[in-house]
Amino acid sequence: MFAFELSFPTRILFGAGEVDRVGQEAGQLGQKALLVTGGSSARKTGVLDRVCERLREVQVDYVLFSGVQPNPRTTSVDSAARLAREEGCDFVIALGGGSVMDAAKAIAVAALSGRPIYDYMRGNPAGSAKELLPVKEALPLLTIPTVAATGSEANGISVLTHWETHEKSSISGPGLFPKVAILDPELTYTVPARVTAESSADIFSHLFEAYLISGANTPVQDGFTESLIRHVVRCTSLAMEEPAHEEARATLLWTSTLAISPFTLSGRKAGYPLHKVEHTVSGFFDIAHGRGLAILSIPYFRQVILQDRPERLARMGRECFGVSASSEQAAAEATIEAVADWFARIGITERLSDFNIPRDSLPVMARESVRIGGQGTDYISSSRPLYTNDVLALYEACY
Repeated sequence: MFAFELSFPTRILFGAGEVDRVGQEAGQLGQKALLVTGGSSARKTGVLDRVCERLREVQVDYVLFSGVQPNPRTTSVDSAARLAREEGCDFVIALGGGSVMDAAKAIAVAALSGRPIYDYMRGNPAGSAKELLPVKEALPLLTIPTVAATGSEANGISVLTHWETHEKSSISGPGLFPKVAILDPELTYTVPARVTAESSADIFSHLFEAYLISGANTPVQDGFTESLIRHVVRCTSLAMEEPAHEEARATLLWTSTLAISPFTLSGRKAGYPLHKVEHTVSGFFDIAHGRGLAILSIPYFRQVILQDRPERLARMGRECFGVSASSEQAAAEATIEAVADWFARIGITERLSDFNIPRDSLPVMARESVRIGGQGTDYISSSRPLYTNDVLALYEACY
């Protein structure tokens, strides 16, 4: 196990009905909130009115900024940050899924600094992110996830899309950790089956990416990760079949938070290479991030992990998917089929070509993935360096 330093500063309130504590928690963060939401779902389900009522009860003023897009845009972030400054907002509340929470984090940064958020994004050709990251200061943030997916409610990362150039990349730093996260599983009961499947694919990817390429002896992290994968596989179908299944929804919500936390990642010296490959796809063509990850996962297993870490694939299969093959190679191959079967059961069977992605865009995306994801090198770090041709081969395999 490699040496590591761990910080998990976000206070978490978990449980059914906990959203009603938003007023008292907000009152400890500031006097006027920028309340950030996505499309119309928060209003339709009544949770937006519920949150607003709790804020009024404790006389916390707020300004609403709605309409954050999936794969949130830098233009929206800058508009919201300008509104926060003009209205004198001194903290931010995020009510929504991962896109809303990522946008809210970035808004909290830009509202305080007054700089365009694009200045902070990794891969920005101006190179300003090198001086601005890690982000150390932002307005205080309170998150209320309505989807179990990204884990953004309690980490220091925000992923954004600069649509004008189709650059999708991240900003990060201690300033982006929310002060408080309210995790109320009841808010996820209305998530449609399709979105539940995509969200679970994202959680699964957060778990398997570092686990499969970990080069250190990490038995604690491995056992923790394997347990979380089993929960995701079991509870996804339950939640899709019975949207208000209390145990399934609560388990998925807590698993989404833990999956991308330091508790699964620390000590590995490994990250999220497949996320870097997928970000370019959704940055160019705006497909759901979790669906893109699922589409790319099987080629990634076959072309990279099966060659480099068959023993890790085999272990994941045995511990998480019931694979029983005796040899490492056979178990690794059986694991790939087991994951593909699970994706099929939850309805993720598409290919990139199903989203009207032109084939001649694949080389462009491969180059852009490495430019941004390589962070100054000519490759993306995985079990081995993934160069542009390697990324292109992954795209081609699932086209």
